[in-house]
Amino acid sequence: MSAHLGNELELIEFLKTIDTPTVANAIETLDVCSHSEGFPSLNLRCLFPELGVMCGYAVTAHVETVTDANPKSESAFLDLFEAVERSTKPAVVVFQEIGGDRDRAVHCGEVMSTIFRSLGGIGLVSDCAVRDLSAVRKLRFHYFARGAVSSHANFRIVRSNVPCEVLGMTVHPGDLLHGDENGIIRVPGQKREALPDAIQRILSAERKILDLACESGFTAGALRDRLLH
Repeated sequence: MSAHLGNELELIEFLKTIDTPTVANAIETLDVCSHSEGFPSLNLRCLFPELGVMCGYAVTAHVETVTDANPKSESAFLDLFEAVERSTKPAVVVFQEIGGDRDRAVHCGEVMSTIFRSLGGIGLVSDCAVRDLSAVRKLRFHYFARGAVSSHANFRIVRSNVPCEVLGMTVHPGDLLHGDENGIIRVPGQKREALPDAIQRILSAERKILDLACESGFTAGALRDRLLH
């Protein structure tokens, strides 16, 4: 194992112990991207919050579900499965719907989740719906989606390893994603080695404010003194 890969795996194990809002706050202090990018809207929901933190590398695909603009190809499915198999682990599959009727589009169920999991995937991020919730929950495979719909209609993979736009969050193949019950974020590649220290600074600063706010006789003046002096 290369030193770089070993360091990345150590980082992922560390990030799995941290909630997503704290990671987002720490990323802001690194000044590597705009504070208004790298996360989706509230329409993307964590469907299995009991599974805790999901942290892994994106394997992306454009898909079409209800409409019929693109032909269905078994080869395209296999291309995606092979991409998951080849990807850096742990892998997170990311789907963007490029067809119409997105409110009825379903992107994953028990069979695909089982295949992804067996190939090293830990979860799926979809800008539409998923299904087979009970079965997939038992697999401990993370679902981040808008909700659930019963039928997969004409679901097909159109192309793999392409940039995806998921409800306001742009995801490229290989991007590191971090998500929990609060939502999901993209972890920038720049200054990633500085992220653990940034997280510890955030936690320390927040702890001081929380301890102060819980003291008997706490006042806004005491908070002003702490923050401005």
